[in-house]
Amino acid sequence: MPRESKKAKQARAIEMCHRMDERYPHVESALNYTDPFTLVICVLLSAQTTDVAVNKVTPELFERWPTAAAMAEADPADIAEVIRSIGFWRSKSLHCVEAAQMIVSEFGGEVPRTMEELTRLPGVGRKTANIVLNKGFDVVEGIAVDTHVYRISTRLGFSKAPTPLACEQDLLALLPRELWGTVNEQWIHFGRDTCTAQRPKCDGCPLVDLCPSAFKTNGNPRQKAKSRRATAKA
Repeated sequence: MPRESKKAKQARAIEMCHRMDERYPHVESALNYTDPFTLVICVLLSAQTTDVAVNKVTPELFERWPTAAAMAEADPADIAEVIRSIGFWRSKSLHCVEAAQMIVSEFGGEVPRTMEELTRLPGVGRKTANIVLNKGFDVVEGIAVDTHVYRISTRLGFSKAPTPLACEQDLLALLPRELWGTVNEQWIHFGRDTCTAQRPKCDGCPLVDLCPSAFKTNGNPRQKAKSRRATAKA
C-alpha cells in the first residue's frame, strides 16, 4: 500500500476528533476530586490503577487529609493503610506526602500552574501534569497520553512511538492545538467502551473507515510491557 502522506494522516486524525465530539460531547473525568490539590492526588494514584479503584479510597483519604498542609504532615504508613487496595500503594503513599510537602514548602500551599513546576512534584510526570493543568486550571499545554490514548493512537496509525511520552509529541504535531483539550477524556471513553485492549469492537465502530487496524488487531502490539514501575513518573 502507498505510504500515507502527513496531510492525509492529519485529515484522518481531525475527522476522528470531530466524530469523538459527536459521540462524547460532554465527557467529564471519572475521578472524584474537588480542587486542584485533590485532583493532583487522584491522578497520581490512578497510575496503573482504575479510576473506580481510586474513587473507593479517596473519600477516607481526603476526609483525613483534605489539604496539602494536612497531607504534608501525614505519616506515609497511615496513607498506605488507606490506599492499600490500589496498585503500587507503598510508593504512591510516599509520593502523596512528598508532593504535598513540596506544594507547601515551595509553592505556598497552592498547586503550581505550569508544566515545569508541576513535573517537579514527586510522582507527577507530564501526563499527570497535563490533566491537572487542563482539568484544574483550564490550561492546555499538551495531550495526556495514558494507556487508552496510546493504544488508540497506534491502532489508528497516528503514532509508531515506543512510549506514551513520545506518542504525545506525534499527536501534538498532528492535531491543531484547539483539539488537544478533549482528546484524553474522549479517547479514554472510546477505549473503554469500543476500542478495548482485548477484542476491540470493530463491528459498529464509528471509526472503522478511518482505522487501518480494523478487524486486524487483538490487543496493542506496541505495548509489550505488562506494567510499569510505579516509581516512574506518569
